[in-house]
Amino acid sequence: MRRIAAEPRADWRKKVEEVGLTWHSSGDRVYWNESAFYEFTAKEVDALEAATNELEAMTLAAAQHIIDNKLYSRMAIPEKAVPLIEASWEAEPPSLYGRFDLAYDGSGPPKLLEYNADTPTSLVEAAVAQWYWLQDTFPKRDQFNSIHERLVALWKELMPFLPGRHVDFCSMDDAEDGMTVTYLQDTAQQAGLTAAAFPIDEIGWNGAAFVGPDNQPLGAVFKLYPWEWMVREEFGKHVGAAETLWIEPAWKMLLSNKGLLPVLWQLYPRHPYLLEASFDGPGLMLSWVKKPLLGREGANITLHQPGKDVETAGDYGAEGFIYQDLAPLRSFDGMYPVAGSWVIGHEEGNVAGGMGIRESAAPITTNMSQFVPHLFD
Repeated sequence: MRRIAAEPRADWRKKVEEVGLTWHSSGDRVYWNESAFYEFTAKEVDALEAATNELEAMTLAAAQHIIDNKLYSRMAIPEKAVPLIEASWEAEPPSLYGRFDLAYDGSGPPKLLEYNADTPTSLVEAAVAQWYWLQDTFPKRDQFNSIHERLVALWKELMPFLPGRHVDFCSMDDAEDGMTVTYLQDTAQQAGLTAAAFPIDEIGWNGAAFVGPDNQPLGAVFKLYPWEWMVREEFGKHVGAAETLWIEPAWKMLLSNKGLLPVLWQLYPRHPYLLEASFDGPGLMLSWVKKPLLGREGANITLHQPGKDVETAGDYGAEGFIYQDLAPLRSFDGMYPVAGSWVIGHEEGNVAGGMGIRESAAPITTNMSQFVPHLFD
């Protein structure tokens, strides 16, 4: 694994916009960065793929363990969410995707930092934008990336379970979320489904059903909106009473919560893909990271090393924190990469769909981090 400087395509902004990546920069700050790329060997890609498949199986076992042992309060999951979680776990409704964030430098096994299991973004850049970058710049090289094909294939598998073979896509009205649901809508339509998209605040409740902007009952809805927000809002009290099929399902609350990390460590102590993690403090860990149970985008993180603390600001942490051993992140040309490894569906042993890399000048990945493409031989 190495980071290689590159000359960006002369018209890169136009190129990425044409494939759906409309949020690529903000003022002087560039989010999509093709002035460098990461090169891997096939063996390193195999290691990432194997880790992703095994971690998915481990996290599903952890979800069952949380349910069996009623660990909800330990994870600050409200009581009113428990029936939704357990009913959806038993019913096995459709689940689309997730993203493991992994520390990896090619010299040892990947280490799980967290699992974005409910509302992961950076999808368009991983699935499409970096693939077209590869075709334009290194057409004879390969990339760990079958995300798009797997999404289309999965929608085809899910089609019989979606009322009317239709799915609505909802998110908050912001550029990144809108870009993500527009792309997912396109994958569903390529699979043969009918689909529509609208802001989530246009969903209403008519006393018996959730309805869309046309006041018609909603069958299947993909919502890029966190379950932990939904269940705490007025909106959420009707979820269990309605027939709407939500994607992602409510049981994903168990995996998108950072409390998953100490549960995994309890179940699989010293596993090569895991970092030690605890609900109760750092214990004997000399260097550690304190993370909010329900944090996002690197907010409210404390990174502790002997004699030095680095903290990020934010509005998270009211529900509590977990402590995780500090990952041995390696600097490449002064940048710290995190591999976002995508899970598509839940087919046992074969969920790894591809990878996207975000890098930062500091060892905490935040919403200011850049996306950098990759390839391998």
